[in-house]
Amino acid sequence: MNVSLRLDLPEGRLLITPSWLKKLHHPEIPRKTIYRLSLYLRCLARLKDNSIQTVSSETLAKVAGVKPTQLRKDLTYLGQFGTRGLGYAVNELSKMISDELGTTSLQPVVLAGVGHLGLALLSYRGFEKEGFEIVAGFDIEPRRRREKRVAQPIFGMEALPDFVRQHKIRMAIITVPAAAAQEVANLLVSCGVTGILNFAPIVLHVPEDVMVNNVNLAIELENLSYFIQD
Repeated sequence: MNVSLRLDLPEGRLLITPSWLKKLHHPEIPRKTIYRLSLYLRCLARLKDNSIQTVSSETLAKVAGVKPTQLRKDLTYLGQFGTRGLGYAVNELSKMISDELGTTSLQPVVLAGVGHLGLALLSYRGFEKEGFEIVAGFDIEPRRRREKRVAQPIFGMEALPDFVRQHKIRMAIITVPAAAAQEVANLLVSCGVTGILNFAPIVLHVPEDVMVNNVNLAIELENLSYFIQD
């Protein structure tokens, strides 16, 4: 669904002032809610790019593709927002979500497996805008000639433990073949990494305090294939 970004605060609708944004102690946020908060943050960024300073919950929900009741429920995890039904200040709401997601400053990330996919991810410059910086790549063949140059250094896998500990890295991306993915995950966890984005087509076994997000493009294409059948 395409939605125009020309959004005006309805006449008579009030704006929540920053002093009303009282962040309270709150329970752990469900994973699906975290995903939607990330979605709201990107919608708010688009509003800011269009010089829109205020937005109602109904409008923000429409842009994000969710119901207004769902959006308001999700935002209650961030704290107290004052009187229900008022408009949100785009900058303040964006900051609150960024604070909660831990993206107010650049998060350093390492990447293991500098093949075609890994090289493409290293080359992508859009991560910085989203609050993440891939600071180094690691590969079993670090000196192998590659299709393009990247700004980040590429080290051998043996250098990964010291690098992760020295730079206090907590997040990593795995783009190695499936046969090597679990071994790499074990190495990352032993170094203190607690968040892994896994592109390898395998289920990783990690401790309960380590979060793994899996990206399997083949499964996504299979899902699309089902829905486009005649």
